[in-house]
Amino acid sequence: MRTEVQPAKAALKMSSVVQVFALALGIAALSEWLGPLPIALGVGKVVLLPMIWALLIGLVLGLLRKRLPGPLQLGLYSQNLAAAVLSCALFLFIAKLGLLVGGSLPQLAQVGWGLVLQELGNLIGCVALGMPVALMLGIKREAIGATFSIGREPGLAIIGERFGMDSPEGRGVLAEYITGTLIGAIFISLLAGFVSSLNIFHPIALGMGAGVGSGSMTAAAVGAIAAQHPEMGDQIATFAAAANLIATTVGTYLTLFISLPLAVRAYQWLEPILGRKRKAAAVEKAVAAGAADEEKVDVPALSLGMRLMSWVWVGVMVLIGNRIGYGIPMMDALPGVLLIIAAVLVGDLIYVGTRRKLPAVCWISFIAMAMTFPHTPFAAEISAMTAKVSFLAMITPMLTFAGLSLAKDIPAFRRLGWRIVVVSLLANAGVFLAATMIAQTFVHTM
Repeated sequence: MRTEVQPAKAALKMSSVVQVFALALGIAALSEWLGPLPIALGVGKVVLLPMIWALLIGLVLGLLRKRLPGPLQLGLYSQNLAAAVLSCALFLFIAKLGLLVGGSLPQLAQVGWGLVLQELGNLIGCVALGMPVALMLGIKREAIGATFSIGREPGLAIIGERFGMDSPEGRGVLAEYITGTLIGAIFISLLAGFVSSLNIFHPIALGMGAGVGSGSMTAAAVGAIAAQHPEMGDQIATFAAAANLIATTVGTYLTLFISLPLAVRAYQWLEPILGRKRKAAAVEKAVAAGAADEEKVDVPALSLGMRLMSWVWVGVMVLIGNRIGYGIPMMDALPGVLLIIAAVLVGDLIYVGTRRKLPAVCWISFIAMAMTFPHTPFAAEISAMTAKVSFLAMITPMLTFAGLSLAKDIPAFRRLGWRIVVVSLLANAGVFLAATMIAQTFVHTM
């Protein structure tokens, strides 16, 4: 088994920092300049938004790194750095959503149980849609790990503790994790945009369905839905943020006590029916299989100073994208960006000061919501300033860093096999669709 390098021991290479930040700025600006591209698909349509251009351009740079000039050669270290920056940059998007939620808490209270019960879609949708297909494709116990959740970090921890990562269930959740990391944002963006274009579901129900518990996937889905319903963009983002907060807090425990036992029972019940005569499909241990021939790269550790630098740089990217894509002067949006960075900084400091007992995204969300809560002093002024920062302009920088980090995972992705990838995507689709359908039943009561 590969011995992981502890993040605290990894030293940053400033040349890579400059390279990654410069490339990210250029890609994000170019993507906003290219703008959205609508594509008709029968009765519906998908829209390739700037965030998708940004992700794809970053991925291509990583894949072609050996054929490009020196400044554009994005090595494995730089790709890992981009992934580390993405993790903390997503906090800015969480803060922006929290600011929207704070001013809308009275409206959210009207939905009430709708927000809570839509989380059931996250728990049952992935199993309901993914498990039968997995068994019909010949996948065995790997199906449990691949379909009990969307397979983010909490899912890895739950499966690792329950079954071990060397188990079939561990290989399944690893497949789900890698699939979601590589193409989850693209897939959920195209799916959400297409479903939204059908006009079957209310935009707010779609927004609640977008809160799947992954920052990048939620951002991608919200952007696609808002592109179809621009007049309700803020409302969609507000309800998505509230649903995502539930999914990342209470949802983790519900996954452990409800969806994982449900996946195990579904496998025990359905496998004799759907999988008994199916030839087992091998799902390789993606990480272990390539350990011998993959270059060992230390994962960069981001100190508080580096995290602050990342937030400031992403703020600059947002200001530029806000100007190019949405015509808002940079100086007009600057106070709003600074307030968003301040909310993230305070939330991050509380997270560290409380010994990380509660996820950082929770603290940041609470701080941001408090800033715009109607009874908070200057809430109206804060809302007005931060409203000049388009949340769509914030998504593009996030997926830019995601794109710059993806190429390093392609070898493992190839070794997983197409069957498990199909199952993983269906599990993601099931989460979104089931939560949306449940939310739809409550939206009409508002």
